Amino acid sequence: MFAGHQNQNQLSVLLVDDDSELVSMMAELLRNEGMQVRTAGTEKTAMQLLQAAIPNALILDVMLPDANGLDLCRRLRAQAFAAPILMLTARGEPMDRVLGLELGADDYLSKPFDPRELVARIRALCRRGWEAQASTTLLRFGLLELDLVRFRAVHDGKPVLLTSSEFKLLHALARRCGTPMSREALSLAVQPRNYVPLDRAVDVQVARLRKKLSAASAGHDWITTVRGVGYVFSSP
Repeated sequence: MFAGHQNQNQLSVLLVDDDSELVSMMAELLRNEGMQVRTAGTEKTAMQLLQAAIPNALILDVMLPDANGLDLCRRLRAQAFAAPILMLTARGEPMDRVLGLELGADDYLSKPFDPRELVARIRALCRRGWEAQASTTLLRFGLLELDLVRFRAVHDGKPVLLTSSEFKLLHALARRCGTPMSREALSLAVQPRNYVPLDRAVDVQVARLRKKLSAASAGHDWITTVRGVGYVFSSP
């Protein structure tokens, strides 16, 4: 899991782009607007900074020296990274924008851009992010509740004892209730660092989670196998 969000009294932004001149310009601009700014030129550095603290917004370039920004966006979303993501690209091709949004980006900005537009978009994304965060700290599915602040599951007022990995797995499935998730996506959600997708490992974890949920809810099968795809979480 990622670290907690930084103080909302001062907007925090992580800039991930290997163009040092552009990053310097953006960082100065945002700091002059009262924002707290951290910068990274590679995926490796960005992930280290994200483990230390989650920003209110992530500005992510499509092309990085050690990763594809679109692929990084997809993997972050698979790991339940909830902060708004603004993608930057020098190409501005419609297909890139569509793909970025489909992979979990919240907004897209083509280079070169108006500095005022960048600031306005970040502020708008942060407002929407706070509103979404306030409404999703507790997920309810019938008598089952997932507390995303305390990282615990409760059914009909009684705690369901889950390991950290089992809760991550349940959260990943529940936040996409009704939508099948692949084993690869679930592997990313449970083991984000240097993961190696292991179908059998996911199957074992899902089996254990199913057993615990079924025991707590009088036999209801919350998780269903989707042949050739993975698993899907279903509310009663």
